[in-house]
Amino acid sequence: MPQLDRHDDVYVLNLGDTENRLHPDQIAALNTLLDEIEKGPTPAALVTTATGKHYSLGLDLDWLGEHPDQRVAYAKSVHELLARVLTLPMVTVAALQGHTFAGGAMLSLAHDLRVMRADRGFWCLPEADIGLPFTPGMSALIQARLTPQAAHEAMITARRYGAEEATDLGIIDRAVSEDAVLSTAISLAQAQASKAGHALRMIKTRMYPSVLDALALSTI
Repeated sequence: MPQLDRHDDVYVLNLGDTENRLHPDQIAALNTLLDEIEKGPTPAALVTTATGKHYSLGLDLDWLGEHPDQRVAYAKSVHELLARVLTLPMVTVAALQGHTFAGGAMLSLAHDLRVMRADRGFWCLPEADIGLPFTPGMSALIQARLTPQAAHEAMITARRYGAEEATDLGIIDRAVSEDAVLSTAISLAQAQASKAGHALRMIKTRMYPSVLDALALSTI
């Protein structure tokens, strides 16, 4: 389950040491920690990361298959988490130490900045390969945060991007060695911590009105 730490003005939220799929319990735990972060003192910034091979592999499709009657409620909870991260009133940095797939990749795009391990791991939107269409909200988020060409290729081809390719396409902002992923993310976040507050939330909200409107839908 997720854990929260703090390094000076930077909150570090560790998603866990498994595949870190967005199970309902995981989503609830993340929201509880985000509540704590938002109630905390400023200046502040947020880094999310994980431990081990995966940052996050996205939706918990096994759970969803076992609970088809909860598809709409589950989609709503995922959309709300993406919207919440997208508009947090502080600068956010995703420290991608491992594989970042599907909903995990979308979660990374909801952050302001992304740092990825240079030598290993992939960033990927595999939905076309697994026959799962993007929801309108997910499509809107991806297309708002990537260039048109990068979004088109990533969504249509399900290509797996290493850090160098992802950097060239603007999917991530920095590619660094394994031992520098977290420290680089913390440094980037720390440099922007003074910006935390209501004004930053409103700036983000007004940057992405169509994305937020689309994420308010619960289609899955």
